Amino acid sequence: MRCVKVAFGMEDDETLVDAHYGDSKFFAVYRICEDGSAELIEKRPNRALEVEERMHGDPKKLEVVMDQLRDADVLAAFRMGPNFLRIKENRLKAVFFTRTRDLKLALKRLLDSFDEVWKEVEACGHR
Repeated sequence: MRCVKVAFGMEDDETLVDAHYGDSKFFAVYRICEDGSAELIEKRPNRALEVEERMHGDPKKLEVVMDQLRDADVLAAFRMGPNFLRIKENRLKAVFFTRTRDLKLALKRLLDSFDEVWKEVEACGHR
């Protein structure tokens, strides 16, 4: 069965952050499978919050987030920021824009788009 590991940028336990992905309070890491299952694996505090931002979309924050989430196949966020666009353009990770801050709805949208997400994960060389 095909499964992916997805990291959601979170504000609290039920709400995705309405800011840059690197400004998430924590990352909720889920195992999402083609059978429609979604299992919370862990919550990871965001270490990028410790980085003193020198500029808007600081590349150092990107580096810290990418290191912290190196085992994730997909980064899921409510909105795009400069670093999130760099991740997508450079195929560093598959990305998914939820277009909702509600975690339950975001999970449903990701599951509904599983085949497309899987193709992006493969294109990034993660499968």
